[in-house]
Amino acid sequence: MNRYPALAGVRVGCVQYLNSKPLIHGCDVPVTFDHPSGLARALAAGELDVALVPVFEALRTPGYVAVDGVAIASDGPVFSVFLAYRGRLEDIRTISLDPASLTSAHLLQVLLAEFHGLRPDFVHSGDGIPDAALLIGNQAIEFRTHDHHHDHEFLDLGEEWKRQTGLPFVYALWLMRGDLEEQRAVADDLRALKRDGVQHISEIVAADTTHNPALSTRYLTEHIRYDLGEREKTAIARFRELLVKYGLVADAGSALEWI
Repeated sequence: MNRYPALAGVRVGCVQYLNSKPLIHGCDVPVTFDHPSGLARALAAGELDVALVPVFEALRTPGYVAVDGVAIASDGPVFSVFLAYRGRLEDIRTISLDPASLTSAHLLQVLLAEFHGLRPDFVHSGDGIPDAALLIGNQAIEFRTHDHHHDHEFLDLGEEWKRQTGLPFVYALWLMRGDLEEQRAVADDLRALKRDGVQHISEIVAADTTHNPALSTRYLTEHIRYDLGEREKTAIARFRELLVKYGLVADAGSALEWI
């Protein structure tokens, strides 16, 4: 029996990071896995009906419907999204960006510009020898837990956002194409998936061979938040304001449509 009947026939896309697994655990329909930026492109191209995509995509591209109550967020240190650098933050001139990152790259830009008065050059990974690097997801967790903490400083973007704004930060949302049928039922199934997934984190950790189980448990239960309420929506609005201020999206646009 299909536990999530509204998802039957819906083309679903998700990232393959550890933090997304509680949102997709137990899903009984085929799922396309890709990097965040790849999912955003596929959704825009009509190759997917619903995808877990960077919140930046929701803010720069109108016409999507966002699933209420579900997010990948943090309310303080996120652990898996950070700037790794040596020396002093104010001396950074060049930063390499992971091309898979959308939200994190723009979050870093507005944090440095608004709260530190810094406007470094941003380059793609592999272009020269930058002063610092933005790392996200599984790659970031590996870097942070393999002795690099001895020779690097880390600016945790979730922690810095909370310190400067007092708000949580939302990294990704489920977005649905505006022409998708049965949007309410699909959204309800995605909320049910989340509720079921967060109750099975111990199983998710046990099945994950990439990370230390204690680290994975701490990460999924202490650093990552999956609920989305009014504080998270306020944070999204604040992020939008800063993106507009620094010319990273064209204008404030219309408010997100939630369902």
